[in-house]
Amino acid sequence: IPNIPADARWAQNATTVAGGHGLGSATNQLYWPNGLFVDDDQTIVIADHGNHRIIQWKIGDTNGQVVAGGNGKGNRLDQLHGPTDMLIDKETDSLIICETGQVVRWSRRSGTTQGEILINNIDPYGLAMDDQRYLYISDYKKHEVRRYQIGDKNGTIVAGGNGQGAGLNQLNEPTYIFVNQQQTVYVSDNNNHRVMKWNKDAKEGIVVAGGQGKGNALTQLPHPRGLFVDRLSTIYVADMANNRVMRWPKGAKQGTVIVGGNGQGAGANQ
Repeated sequence: IPNIPADARWAQNATTVAGGHGLGSATNQLYWPNGLFVDDDQTIVIADHGNHRIIQWKIGDTNGQVVAGGNGKGNRLDQLHGPTDMLIDKETDSLIICETGQVVRWSRRSGTTQGEILINNIDPYGLAMDDQRYLYISDYKKHEVRRYQIGDKNGTIVAGGNGQGAGLNQLNEPTYIFVNQQQTVYVSDNNNHRVMKWNKDAKEGIVVAGGQGKGNALTQLPHPRGLFVDRLSTIYVADMANNRVMRWPKGAKQGTVIVGGNGQGAGANQ
C-alpha cells in the first residue's frame, strides 16, 4: 500500500490504457468493464463483465489478452458468467474471480483452458486478500462480507450479515471491498450510498464516507463502487452516479473530487 502525500494532486486529463474502441468483443475492446487489478509490473487485469472474460493488458499494448473465460456466457469450467472482480494470488500464480453464483480460480500458467470452483452458493461482487492469504468476499444478495481460508467453503461473517438495511450493523448490496494489514474491512455499501469501515471482530461498522443519501454534494456518495485505502487511511472511491473519483481523508465529513466530475462523457477529463 503506497504512501500518498496528503497534498497530492492528480492530472485532470487521463490516457486510455485499455479498450477505448467502442463496445465489443474484439481484443482491443471491452464490454462493461467492472473490477480491475494492477500487478507489480503495471499489467492491468480487467473483469470484462459483458464479454464473460478476464482480459489483461500489459503497459503499452494495443490489444489485450484473454486469460480466463472468453468462451461465451455459461457455467462450464471453461466459461465465465458476468465476472465482477478478480485478484492475482501470487502464491499460486492464479486468478481468483467473482462471477455469477460462484468464486473460481484460474491458473495464470500458459495453456490453462479452464478454472476450478472455490466457493459456490454465493452471490459475490467484490473480493480482496489479506497478507495471510485470507479471502474476503462481498455477497450482494445476503448483504454481507465473509472471510475465507482458501479451501473453506463456508467462511466467517466480518461485515453485515444482519439482513438488508441501513443500520450500522447492516449493509445494502455491498459491492467492492478493501482490506488493510490490520484486517480492517472497508466496504462500498452501494444502496446505502456510503463506505463502511469494519474493524477486525467488530459487530458494527463506522460510516467513513457518504451516508448522506443520493446527490452530488461533496458529502454524498451515490452508488459507490471501486475502493482503495492508503497508509494514511485516506479513502479513494469511485462515485459511480456522479462520474467522478472522490478522496476522503480519515475523519473527514466530506470528500474532494480528484478526477472526473465534469459530467458523463468520453472526454479525457470525464
